[in-house]
Amino acid sequence: MDHPDAPPARRLNKSQKFVLIVQRMEDGGITTAELMDEFGLDSRTLRRYMTDLRAAGLPVQSHGRGLDRVWTLDASYRRRRVPLTLLELVSLHFGRTLFDFMGGTHFAQDADDAIERLSTLVGMDDLVSDLDRKFVAVREASKDYTRDSELIDEILTALLRQNPCHALYARVAGPTRAYHLHPYTLGVYRQGLYLFAWDVDDERVKTFAVDRFRAFQRQRKEHFDYPPDYRPQDVYADSFGIIGGPLIDVRLRFRRSAAPYIRERTWHSSQQLEDTDDGGVILSLRVGRSYELLSWILSFGPDVRVLAPDDLALQIQHLHREAAGGDPSA
Repeated sequence: MDHPDAPPARRLNKSQKFVLIVQRMEDGGITTAELMDEFGLDSRTLRRYMTDLRAAGLPVQSHGRGLDRVWTLDASYRRRRVPLTLLELVSLHFGRTLFDFMGGTHFAQDADDAIERLSTLVGMDDLVSDLDRKFVAVREASKDYTRDSELIDEILTALLRQNPCHALYARVAGPTRAYHLHPYTLGVYRQGLYLFAWDVDDERVKTFAVDRFRAFQRQRKEHFDYPPDYRPQDVYADSFGIIGGPLIDVRLRFRRSAAPYIRERTWHSSQQLEDTDDGGVILSLRVGRSYELLSWILSFGPDVRVLAPDDLALQIQHLHREAAGGDPSA
């Protein structure tokens, strides 16, 4: 008998329904009438459910006709419990929260379904029922991918199957351009998706913001070889973030008030820290000059001074003066 507080089966999601249906089929079988009544399935949805279960490798059998048809699993089948600990399940859930910015996409829904299915199979529903409140990833300014579900699915499939792609990409400071790409890596940076792909015409790896693709079509009958010496970390190794630029040696002096914040983080793999007599700190970096670097320096306002290079110091002064409404040419 069901627990009095248990939600009706009709209110469960698809993954939870699958688990209960499999349990009923293992325990002697369930009729079509019971499936439709208890789980709120119409005949078309019921057929699709059974097709999905068979596709997952379950030996679904049936006998009888109409509403009296009985659905069972082959007697030799024994469902295995998923060997997953509570902390492993929590780690998966917390990792999923890092992708909350992709809400409304097939990717996010698939991830949610997978975690719900696992939590049900390992028998820990009561322990994981409040994970959304116990673990949270605070959202930054994020991009909206709700209209890019099909695009993201196409990119993911091209990555996994190593299909070359034809794409149209809208650059920030230029017109939309056609590319012939070999997609290598899908990366996440500051609540945004970025594709590292080999530009066949330009013969080098480039970084593309996924939301700026205006068209993306994989060549289903074609295949490229994944380069054995490729490392995605090399793509952004010199970047202060994800977008590169000309390499420069930067020295920044931070006041005492900002020094603890600078010391407690690794800003770049090349960084070196030097304490000053007044309690401040000097940060030295060898990074690509980019908009990301400029905006980060500007965010500290008067708490940072650019020691080198000189032209970067002048550019920061110019931008601060312009932001304050002064004469940028002064």
